[in-house]
Amino acid sequence: MGREAADGERCHRGRHLGLTETESARAAEATVRSYREHMADYSSMRALDVWYDTISLDRILKLEIDAEARERLQGRVEQAKERSSPEFVFPKLVEHHGAAPRIKDSPPLIFHPSAEQAPGMATGFREQLELYRKSLPEHVRVLFDRYRLCDMAVKVVGIGSVGTYCGIGLFIAGDHDPLFLQIKEARPSVLEPYAGKSLHANCGERVVAGQRLMQSASDIFLGWVRTARGHDAYLRQLRDVKISPVVEDWDATVLREYGKLCAWALAKAHARSGDAAMIAGYMGSSATFDDAICEFAVEYADQTQRDYRAFVKAVREGRIPAIAEA
Repeated sequence: MGREAADGERCHRGRHLGLTETESARAAEATVRSYREHMADYSSMRALDVWYDTISLDRILKLEIDAEARERLQGRVEQAKERSSPEFVFPKLVEHHGAAPRIKDSPPLIFHPSAEQAPGMATGFREQLELYRKSLPEHVRVLFDRYRLCDMAVKVVGIGSVGTYCGIGLFIAGDHDPLFLQIKEARPSVLEPYAGKSLHANCGERVVAGQRLMQSASDIFLGWVRTARGHDAYLRQLRDVKISPVVEDWDATVLREYGKLCAWALAKAHARSGDAAMIAGYMGSSATFDDAICEFAVEYADQTQRDYRAFVKAVREGRIPAIAEA
């Protein structure tokens, strides 16, 4: 997500929380200022220092939020750690058919594909697994070779992946030693019509290369493949201590601090992958850039609300079919 879209989202979230227009705009402005100031810091750092800089949990817990919000944050971190452990994930996703573990069907969210939907099943996905294995760094291949594929299923995931293929693979290294890998379809970048065709022949490789470049610590099993149906895809662990924000109990301060943290992460990613000095020079040291993006953010939030009202009206008038599920 770009700076402008991120700040528009910040304003929209402020309205969702019932904050005043002033509080929402201040959250967006603080986000932009954080990006600009962190980019200025990165522009004066040694290249290796930028590359090794991390946003650690200790630094996050020093955010300017009250004790109750900090306690909730620590609780979410501990919960994410617990939910990412094999002891938690395995019983929830797996059942045994005799001695063989198998991913539980839970349609429509999790189900086993037909042979037509997954032609690679006939060979146990042998060719695809070898392609994926070759995409891994050599030292990770040694680890991956300890595992064998036990089962594969389709798993519906988040909004950002609607309309694309997503699956999970269950791998076992030994008794009670499971590994879940997520397979996500990768499509051409939306920027290709404007920036030119990707340098990578496989769209999954493009995603992996981007993540490795911009993230301080990517998943060790991050790799890519072309499926038997000809889809480009990338793989990573299913759960690796991911935390999604729960905005409903936020106030203006928490929203503002969260925005600043997102901007910091974005600045670090851009400083690793681009020219921090050039980006910082473009924005300058005044608040002109902050004000311009903040103004855009307010307009972005307005447009989001107009789009939603138009969507709801279309559903009510029957122009967009919708089914309500319990």
